[in-house]
Amino acid sequence: MFIPKAHRIAVYSYLFKEGVCVVKKDSALPTHPEIEGVSNLEVMMLMKSLCSKGLVRITFSWQHNYCYLITENEDGSQTGLDYLRTYLALPAEIVPATMKKQASRPAGRPEEEGKKFGGEGPASFRDGARGEYRGREGGFGRGGGGF
Repeated sequence: MFIPKAHRIAVYSYLFKEGVCVVKKDSALPTHPEIEGVSNLEVMMLMKSLCSKGLVRITFSWQHNYCYLITENEDGSQTGLDYLRTYLALPAEIVPATMKKQASRPAGRPEEEGKKFGGEGPASFRDGARGEYRGREGGFGRGGGGF
């Protein structure tokens, strides 16, 4: 299938920027929802081509292809990250969003000691209260049966 170079560059740059591309298995869809001006069929075929080259890993689930950019190979061959970086002429400092470190979570409110799980309330099962919740004999599937 012939795909214009502008569409190919748009798909490759999106894949490099995100590191992941989701493609619905619908060849009649006029445009891909995430990439402007490119049909869904073109994105499907480009991902299939990259997968056959060993640059992308595709997982299919619920009528969607989940395409993951391969960042490292065991055999030392070219990775999808290297291929897209050379094709798009990008420097080594730019990395996909999936490879960026996430900022650490800010500290929440300070928890009072002993308040998280052992509070005063009917939901806490301490001091043998769990024995009152379930009977001694057990129910079905616990070996008791009560026959």
